[in-house]
Formats: sequence, structure tokens, C-alpha cells
Amino acid sequence: MTILGHHIGGERVPSTSERLGPVRNPATGEITKQVSFAARDETDRAVSAAREAFPEWARTTPIRRARVMFRYLELLEKHKSDIAAVITEEHGKVLSDATGEVMRGIEVVEYATGIPHIMAGHYTENVGTEVDSWAVRQPLGVCVGITPFNFPAMVPMWMFPVALACGNTFVLKPSEKDPSAALILADLLYEAGLPKGVFNVINGDRPTVERLLEHPDVTAVSFVGSTPVAKAIQTGGIAHNKRVQALGGAKNHAIVLPDADLDTAVDGLMGAAYGSAGERCMAISVAVAVGDIATPLVERIAEQARRLKVRPGTDPEAEMGPLVTSEHYKKVTSFIETGLSEGAELVVDGRGVQHESYKGGYFLGPCLFDNVTPEMRIYKEEIFGPVLSVVRTDDPEHALDLVNNHEFGNGAAIFTRDGEAGRQFVSRVQAGMVGVNVPIPVPVAYHSFGGWKASLFGDHHMHGPEGVRFYTRLKTVTSRWPRDGSRGASYSMPVQN
Repeated sequence: MTILGHHIGGERVPSTSERLGPVRNPATGEITKQVSFAARDETDRAVSAAREAFPEWARTTPIRRARVMFRYLELLEKHKSDIAAVITEEHGKVLSDATGEVMRGIEVVEYATGIPHIMAGHYTENVGTEVDSWAVRQPLGVCVGITPFNFPAMVPMWMFPVALACGNTFVLKPSEKDPSAALILADLLYEAGLPKGVFNVINGDRPTVERLLEHPDVTAVSFVGSTPVAKAIQTGGIAHNKRVQALGGAKNHAIVLPDADLDTAVDGLMGAAYGSAGERCMAISVAVAVGDIATPLVERIAEQARRLKVRPGTDPEAEMGPLVTSEHYKKVTSFIETGLSEGAELVVDGRGVQHESYKGGYFLGPCLFDNVTPEMRIYKEEIFGPVLSVVRTDDPEHALDLVNNHEFGNGAAIFTRDGEAGRQFVSRVQAGMVGVNVPIPVPVAYHSFGGWKASLFGDHHMHGPEGVRFYTRLKTVTSRWPRDGSRGASYSMPVQN
């Protein structure tokens, strides 16, 4: 059986560690590969390779770094089907969704090709008499990315293309559940001409993460995952003087006003709640139905949910694949049982989905709860599965309060035909990413991705302009070229004159 090692110093290397984890096909439950969990010295080797490569890569001109990104872009386009196939094999999402994930990652590489312009500083002549001042952004050093199982290609590509284009070196620690995509991304980077050691992949689990957080040569850490882990990443990183951006959990709401186009709202909620089996940090997991639209909304969603094709991700007709692991399947189904015990009405029960040829797969059909209240666990906590909860209210202000009072503030959406209602929602909602008749408002690469409240720990959102700010630090220079003769010492605060 294949044992996946690491990518250190420009090449794939076998691991010396005896600790292994299984990589399963979620459609069958079978172990298809094993992944090695790095020992401490292997993690240190990856960081050392990045540290040694940093000075030369930082000195490389932005246009030469951009040319590597251009070649990388071509290779990603050429191999996107191969990357998508391995994502479906290890994660379980349908092939079309995996392809879409790769394309959204490619968008960030496209953005990174513009780094010579993006990193341009600004210059002011004569801020004082014969004194000039300018500002530049410079790379940080060795940056680390710790990424989740749900987007094994896209989320890493939200991090490292921007970091590398800015002149940093990088160590990626992907999820141990689906690690192959990260290794392929590394292979293609070096095929594109990246110097050895600039990008490294180290596979592992918690001890690997802890070592990366404490390592003295690591300057910055990017993370996407659950809120408890995001908090720990921020605390651990700051304790060791790292710059940290840690994106946590979500409980994204969509408000459906009585005037909303029902077809648009139903189609939007179906895709946002059940796409990728709900394993998205931007999935809509709560629909707040206002007034008399609630009953037809629930009826229409239920009708479509019962027809949803839940099949292996490789099936061309599949609309939703299996959950990623048996442990995650048990977690999600336990939430369904909790919702029933709390008194919510389970309108559509997705449990019991079976396929004769895939009896070991982790299949769970779409689930729909109605009459959910804010006191219930299924409302408060992130389920991360194909479970949509409907909360009913007659008051649009109460609907907005539900969104704003929730612990999480990753994304939020509203469905309405009323321009004023939409504008007020955009202005007043407490969330980092907002959609108006768009259920999953994930920003494009040249904007930035990130939430508010317990969905983000750190000061910077991801990719786009915020990503450039995170992966660089500002240096401001004030310069005078004196003529012959000293002007004498000055002991007062300098002022413009």
C-alpha cells in the first residue's frame, strides 16, 4: 500500500516516522493509502529548508516570482482534472464540485501573477525641505499553512500563492484525511521552476502543528478549521511571537423575506446547504423564514431534498457525495438525534441512505429541520454536514437579531426583491461576508475571505489585498541627501516645513 511521505527541499521524501494514519475512500470506507505523521526532526527539516531558501527568494525580483506563478498557472490548468480526481477519491465530494474547488484556487494564483503591481509602494517627494519619504512592503520569512479536510486544494491555494509571490517561503501542513492534493500542488510548483526549499509539505497531526507553532524560525501561521482549534492556534502562535490569521467555524444564516423570489431562494438554499454534503465553512445551515413564506419554503425544499441524488462522487449523476469519515458521519447523525430530542421537526430524514455496491460508504442524505429555536444545540453549534435548520419569525428585525446575536459571523445572506431591505441588511449585519440573493458569498480572489466574531482570530482576512498585507510588513523610509556643511543638531521634534 502507498505510504505518503512529505515534500521537503524540492522533492518528495519518504518519512522516517513509524506513526501512520489511514487515508480512506469515503464512498467505500476502504483504506486506499497511508500517510506518515512527521517526527519532530522531519518537521524541523521542512522549516530549515524554507529558512535556508528565504534570503535568495526574498531578493528575487517580483517579476521573476510572478513568472513562476504564470508557469504554475499553466500547469494547474493542465492538471486540474487529476487534482479534482484525487480530491473526490479522498474527500468524497462530487467530481464537478472538486473541479470547482480547484478552479477557485487557481483564481488566487491568477491574482498572485500581478504581484509586481500589487506590491508597489508609494513615494512622496519633499515631505520636508529636500526630504523624501516612501513606503515598501517586504516579506516576513518562513510562513506556515495549516489547512482542513474540506478543501484540500482550494484553501492551501488561498494561502501559499500570495505568500510565495510576496517573497516568503512556505511550509504547508495539510489535513491528514486527504493529503494527496497538497503533494501534487508541490510537484507542480517545482515543475514551474520554483527554487528548492521555497515550498514544503509536511504531513502530520497535532504534534506536528504544535512544533510548527513553537518553532523559532516560523514567522507567520495561517489556519482554517474549527473555532476551538483556531483559538488554540492563535494563542499558541502569539505565545511564540508569530503573526496569526486563524479562520474558525461558522453558522451561516440566510434570511428569506416574504417578498423573496421563492424559486431563487429554494435553489440557493439547496445548493448552499447540501453542496459538498454541507462540509463547507460557507454552507448555509440556518434559514430564517419571515412571515407567510415559511411554509411554502419548507415544502419546496423538502420536495427537492427528497429527490437529491446522493451517490459516490465519481458518479456523473451524483449531486452529493458521502461524508469524509465514519467519525464525522457519527458526529453529524448525533446532531440529528439531538435535534429530535430538543423538539425540532425533522421534515426530511437523510439517514439510512445505502448503495448496494458501496455498503461501507459514509452516505448521509439531506436533512431538513423545521421549527428550530435559538435555544437548541442544532441552532447554536456548527454541524458541518447536510443539515438545514429553519427558524420561523414574523419580524424582519428579529431575523436580523438572530444573525447578529449568534456566536459566529462568517457569512450571511438575504433573499428579497426589496432594494432598501437588502441595503439595510448589508449595512447592519454582523458578518464578514454578505450575500444579497447570493447564498454563498465567497469573495473572488482579488477581494478577501474572512469572517467576524468567533469565525476569525487575527486581524487579517485571507487572499486578495488582505492576504498581501498579512504576508508582508511595512517599511517606511525618510531620506535626505545633505549638501556640504552641517546644519547643526536639532533637539526638537521635527515638523514639516
